Amino acid sequence: MAREITGRHVLIGTVGAFSVIIGVNLFMAYSAISTFPGVEAKNTYYASQNFNAAMRAQEALGWEVAQDYTDGQLMLRITEKDSGTPGEIVDFQVLIGRATESRDDQRPVFAREAGAFVAPVDLAPGKWILRIEAVAANGTLFRQQRQLYIRG
Repeated sequence: MAREITGRHVLIGTVGAFSVIIGVNLFMAYSAISTFPGVEAKNTYYASQNFNAAMRAQEALGWEVAQDYTDGQLMLRITEKDSGTPGEIVDFQVLIGRATESRDDQRPVFAREAGAFVAPVDLAPGKWILRIEAVAANGTLFRQQRQLYIRG
């Protein structure tokens, strides 16, 4: 004997379906907000006004960056393009993290060895982002973001 579908059954099915959809949307929104820091600049208007001047000053340094990660050691070389000599750096910081979440972010302590910056870093397999900030002897801020792939 077949049961008849009543208005009550349709209402329960509709409310149940929309409850699942709303629940999934709330979960996804929470996950997105809680894992991604989302802020690149505190005041984007001010940052945009100084972008071109900062870019020209950084390009005038003529620096290029090379990276290597081997056996838990991260090595970064910042050299002058023309001569290959190490850049004159008075301050150096690196933030290493994932592209989509800040949970794995770390700021390793680098030591200067033979013109390179070396730090012990434990990186799991996958894609990492290196946010490099160095200050030249003349006070120019050098910023570069690089990607690092660690194979599993």
